Amino acid sequence: MNTTTNGTKDSILLNSMAEKIGKTFAYILIFVAALIGNSLIAMTVFKTNTSRKPIDLFIVNVAMSDLLYPIFLFPPELTELYAGSWLIRGSLGQALCKLYPFIADVSSAVSVQSLVLIAVDRFGAVVFPYRYPPIRSKMCYFFIPVTWMAAMAVYSPYLFAHKLVEYQGKLNCKMQWNEVFGESSSVVDYFLAIIVAFYYFPITLLVTLYSIILIKLKTQKMPWKQSVNTDQQRAERNKNVLRMAIAIVLAFTLCWFPFSIIVLKGLFARDSRRVYYWSITRFMAFSNCAINPCICFIFSRKYRQGVRRFLKCFSVVQE
Repeated sequence: MNTTTNGTKDSILLNSMAEKIGKTFAYILIFVAALIGNSLIAMTVFKTNTSRKPIDLFIVNVAMSDLLYPIFLFPPELTELYAGSWLIRGSLGQALCKLYPFIADVSSAVSVQSLVLIAVDRFGAVVFPYRYPPIRSKMCYFFIPVTWMAAMAVYSPYLFAHKLVEYQGKLNCKMQWNEVFGESSSVVDYFLAIIVAFYYFPITLLVTLYSIILIKLKTQKMPWKQSVNTDQQRAERNKNVLRMAIAIVLAFTLCWFPFSIIVLKGLFARDSRRVYYWSITRFMAFSNCAINPCICFIFSRKYRQGVRRFLKCFSVVQE
């Protein structure tokens, strides 16, 4: 009997350790891909004068928000995985507890706002090609800070509600909403409004804009002359950029949609399997920060060439 019990315990421990090793490897892989990929996207755009169009600047904004994940979020995730507790106490521990969820959600909000701005830029370029562009490069330096300020304003309650709580001798970072804002303030209403405003409404808008763009491209009459033609070249460039933009939107939707469903389910119903699904869908959401730069390099020759030029300059400096 003891042998059977010991064997079961050993099996559970081995499975637990194998799960931790697997998660650690996956986190490190995403960490490296996100850190290198998003850094290269930003450096490529700012090192190349011809790559500072509105869509490039908005993609850099997405890359900068995605960089927050590997820098600020993965270390606490790995600490929680192995220690099962918040290790840093005192004022620094409280500050990190507040910043950790705040940065995570600000990052996703900035990304989705940038995707909407990219869609508006593409909509103007394809549907109204001969009119003044709806978003000019100089305007980007206004819109980009606004995406960050709006996201930080919306998620500012995190900085007050998240606190370190000691339970069974372990420190945990928890949201104490009612303790800070009172019983009259509903955390369910707050999260429901955020999910609608920063996920479902933008995704609906993105689907609508890109559907109109695709219909316009299909019904667009191409010039008869097959020689080098300005209109034909513009249409081809728009198609290439459009493929990349749609791929980024699809990746964002596929990565974040399951997590949004779990969050909604957690607001209205309790499920014993929620912790398991939360872990999986949260990891899927995190993986988006590594997928975006891969999409840019796959769909855009300009980014690939920019990286090659940057690496050549770097190798010359090293020599």
